[in-house]
Amino acid sequence: MKRIVIILVCALATLSAAAQKDFGSARFDSTVHNFGTVDIRDGAVSCSFTVTNTGEQPLNIFAVTTSCGCTTAKWTREDIAPGASGRIDVSYTNDEGPYPFDKTLTVYLSCLERPVILHVKGTAVKGRKK
Repeated sequence: MKRIVIILVCALATLSAAAQKDFGSARFDSTVHNFGTVDIRDGAVSCSFTVTNTGEQPLNIFAVTTSCGCTTAKWTREDIAPGASGRIDVSYTNDEGPYPFDKTLTVYLSCLERPVILHVKGTAVKGRKK
């Protein structure tokens, strides 16, 4: 019985940590944006990710690289003060044909040794079914 309680506590701690999207001195509102089903005739789709500086030093987003040319990113270039937030605005061109997509963005932050990986995904279709 004691073993089961310990396993449950560990599992709950892991789930709550994953839900927070906390990476030390940086916390993201989300690391995945799902566009759902999008019609390729509608053109580009966009979303934003918010990063909050939870540390004591200014935070800088050094760079954001995308997995292909169909995805672009613009981000806060100024230092982000402790407690403040910055944004990463993402646009997916949605012009490569009907198929499921999962594009990655690699975010390099001044407070982390490893980059954070963000995802934008969904399914592009040619004409929505009624």
